[in-house]
Amino acid sequence: MNKKIKQILKKKNKSKLICLTAYSKNIASILDKHCDLILVGDSLGSVLYNYKSTKEVTLDVMINHSKSVRLGVKKSLMVVDMPYNTYRNSKQALKNAKLVMKKTKCDAVKLEGGKKIISIIKTLVKNKIPVMGHLGILPQTDKKFVFKGRKIDERNKILKDAKLLESSGIFSVVLECVETKLAKKISKQLNIPTIGIGSSANCDGQVLVIDDLIGLSENKFRFVKKYANLNRIINGAVKRYKSEVLKKQFPQKKHSFVN
Repeated sequence: MNKKIKQILKKKNKSKLICLTAYSKNIASILDKHCDLILVGDSLGSVLYNYKSTKEVTLDVMINHSKSVRLGVKKSLMVVDMPYNTYRNSKQALKNAKLVMKKTKCDAVKLEGGKKIISIIKTLVKNKIPVMGHLGILPQTDKKFVFKGRKIDERNKILKDAKLLESSGIFSVVLECVETKLAKKISKQLNIPTIGIGSSANCDGQVLVIDDLIGLSENKFRFVKKYANLNRIINGAVKRYKSEVLKKQFPQKKHSFVN
């Protein structure tokens, strides 16, 4: 087992896990100083490309961004999302997961779903490809984005799926917008860590989209807290640059080369 994965597992019930998304080297190198896990999420579809759905994200796009992120990640466990329609069956999943692992040098891949993909996960794990699970809202397939666990049947299904995923060999599972009490129950009953996004502090760790956290995006999701306003900072910097260029205050002699 990967040493980094062992460290993640050891933190269960001892210390909260810190996870954030990254899509490029420069951001990844900053996050790597603070995170246990860095996720190259297919959320890059909406964050960077303005796609309406993560379904539009291709394997090549994920691989290219992951290569960039890998250059900035030295310490953290790096996980890459398997995009929509790249793991429809075990054969396809194994082929694509191997490609992702080989080309990006990532530590693990993440797949969305429960009972339907158990055999696929088992195939990957059997072939020594570490897998992170994902339950709750499933952006790749869900049509409505509402929190999960409202009704008893849904609660039971998610809990059952979580246990099935654990038994299939995953090392961790993301719980996206899962009702607070259910997230707590799942986290207590699983021996592997849960990583929450919109699923309360009851999870073993938390993940956010970095652009939301630093205030670079305009998203106003209930589960997001903005810790900075990078949009305002960048606007200010560009405004000053523009002003200095127009007034011929930049570049100065110290920014130029004289023979």
